[in-house]
Amino acid sequence: MELQQPDTVHRSSWAVLVLLCLAQFMVILDVTVVNVALPQMSSDLDLTRTAATWVVTAYTLCFGGLLILGGRLADMLGRRRVFLAGLTAFTAASLLAGLAGDTGIILGARAAQGAGAALLSPAALSIVSTMFHGPRRHKALAVWGAVGGAGAAAGVLIGGLLVSGPGWSWVFFVNVPIGAAVAVAVSVVVPRSPRYPGRVDVPGALLLTATAGLLIYGLVQAGNTGWTATATWLPIAGATVAGAAATALQRSVRAPLLPTALLRRWPVVAGNAVMLVASGLLIAGFFLTSTVAQHVFGYSALRTGLLFLPVTVATVGSAHLTAHGLRRFGARPVAFVAFAVASAGFGLLTRVSIHDDPVTAVLPGFVLAAAGLGAGFVTASTSVMTRVEGHEAGSASGVLNTGHELGAALGVAIASSIAASDLTSGPASAVSTAGFTDAYAVAAVVAAAAALLLAAALPGGRPPVTDAPMFVH
Repeated sequence: MELQQPDTVHRSSWAVLVLLCLAQFMVILDVTVVNVALPQMSSDLDLTRTAATWVVTAYTLCFGGLLILGGRLADMLGRRRVFLAGLTAFTAASLLAGLAGDTGIILGARAAQGAGAALLSPAALSIVSTMFHGPRRHKALAVWGAVGGAGAAAGVLIGGLLVSGPGWSWVFFVNVPIGAAVAVAVSVVVPRSPRYPGRVDVPGALLLTATAGLLIYGLVQAGNTGWTATATWLPIAGATVAGAAATALQRSVRAPLLPTALLRRWPVVAGNAVMLVASGLLIAGFFLTSTVAQHVFGYSALRTGLLFLPVTVATVGSAHLTAHGLRRFGARPVAFVAFAVASAGFGLLTRVSIHDDPVTAVLPGFVLAAAGLGAGFVTASTSVMTRVEGHEAGSASGVLNTGHELGAALGVAIASSIAASDLTSGPASAVSTAGFTDAYAVAAVVAAAAALLLAAALPGGRPPVTDAPMFVH
């Protein structure tokens, strides 16, 4: 192991950051890029409402459910190696998704994409957090947070362009050349990562994924059969049992999957809660709003994508301002303002009706909501990742990204259930916005509660700044 001066270490660090952010942009993009493609995809593959919801949630479920395992493997096997393995799996699964001809194949491919992303994403974030120190780390994490928000926002725009052009399959095919190019570049540019030997708790990972899967299945079924039906409460009860078993297992195994030392730190817990809620609200917002634009107002996929262009700009801009706000004011006031703005945005969306012009009725509210939630992403990433040591970076990033993806899966499942009556295809005369506005109202209340509760839970003061030299192989 060789000690190098920070200037030497950071000579090519920004180039590495660009590559890693490109990969992260791609996997975050795939959370929302399918939203615009769903109507055409559902028609071609004969997807039911439940199956269409699972096209989104199968990806986010496997992504989120396996992220902690991915973070642990990144620490144990080397971050670059795990990153490349995940990128390869994600790229191959994207090719399969684009070629899918029925429900089973598309859902299986989306699950495989999520598993690849679960290896790729925490490895990438841990490389970023250990490559940068001091003020540079704050800037790098701000860029990373902006990529998360911008990827979600740009997914709808890019999806619209691709669906209106070569077709829905290309929302997946486009990942193939990008994934291959990034894999080659990372193999050349990113140095080998240190390894921290340990054990892997595979049963714990499976139980945690099963817990999330059963919970999401029950929430989706609520939109079909009601909240008191057996098809709803039985999987939710199963999720409770699986969660209890996972908790008991984590207490008994020698090397638990959940990093208990990290989860005993309040800043890490609070930061992950912020990520969970911000992600759930933002991805549910994209799911609802893209459906409103196409189903209620009759927008094409391309026109829907263009409608979200200001949302992308607002998300990136708010992330930039958040980085400065965190350094000056700290996490608490920034998080409060972020969720308060998001609540106001969703409040505006509750007034949408079928007689409105979507540009004036939908866009202002969602721009506000996305700007606030983009700031929430940066706040969460900075609160967590500036308070961990190098050997914990993979596990910490796995936990953080788990909050992002499970929040997305839960947000879409809940929004789909609340708006179920309006998501079901019917005659034009039956088109309504009542279910959508109910879902927006719930989002507004959740964001307001987050402004009061989660902002207060975050650590006070400014994020810590360190300028220690880095050790690299």
